Amino acid sequence: MNDKIRVALLAGGRSGEREVSLKGAVGVERALDPKKYTVRRYDPATDLGRLAAEAAEIDVAFILLHGPYGEDGTVQGFLDLLNIPYQGSGVLGSALAMHKHLAKIHYRHAGLTVPDWLLLSPGDLERDEVLARAPLPGVIKPVGQGSSLGMSIARSREELVRGLADAFRYGDEVMVEQFVKGREITGGVLGNADLVALPLVEIIPGAEYAFFDYTAKYQPGASKEICPAEFDAATTARAQEIAVAAHRALHLRGYSRTDMMVAEDGAIYVIETNTIPGMAPTSLLPQAAMAHGLDFGALLDRLLALALEKR
Repeated sequence: MNDKIRVALLAGGRSGEREVSLKGAVGVERALDPKKYTVRRYDPATDLGRLAAEAAEIDVAFILLHGPYGEDGTVQGFLDLLNIPYQGSGVLGSALAMHKHLAKIHYRHAGLTVPDWLLLSPGDLERDEVLARAPLPGVIKPVGQGSSLGMSIARSREELVRGLADAFRYGDEVMVEQFVKGREITGGVLGNADLVALPLVEIIPGAEYAFFDYTAKYQPGASKEICPAEFDAATTARAQEIAVAAHRALHLRGYSRTDMMVAEDGAIYVIETNTIPGMAPTSLLPQAAMAHGLDFGALLDRLLALALEKR
């Protein structure tokens, strides 16, 4: 009798983070214990029909998709229709976290501190009275993208217009967020009903990078990551509490990773929450899990066990 858990590993997809997803899937498949799991690979860009046809042969899905059409609730809804449980958040939480504007509204309702921001549409590029309200220096972000795609920092009106024009290539909603000077950290959360805050990671981009952009994220050696982050006990506890509060504010489950800035005055600003964070063995969340006592294979075991709790 075959009592292995049958896992559908979803990777690839149609977003600008396709290659990151495919590279991550190699490490995930390698780390899944073949004595426990039988793994089938599916690329949602081409294999949704096959996934639907084989749904009865699958026990659980592991979604390793980033950005639109994977991290935003679309694939989660498809799996719900197929009655396939999956790790991480459902349709509502995934969609809320992916939409940076709505996420910030929910953070504020939960009493969390966020940088001020202005939401813009393409027509606003021609409206001087709207552009005049944008915070400078400001961080320009497409509302529905991940991995810092289309992101830039504007310190002048000229940089603002140029950065917005670039960001609108990724979608029709762009935000300009008040720039917060300080130390960048990220806080992982693990669990369904009972949540565990993982050790913090501090991210220090190389001197040649203005912020933790796509290259700084994925080019080996481009950034320094310190785990556990070197803060005093009170700051560490407060940041971990904020990560848990952000997770709850967005109705998430399974796991998440919330990015924050610790300002020079000690205030902690919530930037955004990732519902499917990078899952290479050296990615930020696996680093935090390792510091907590879960190696990469054990972390994957835990995420799949949390997924199966839903069934």
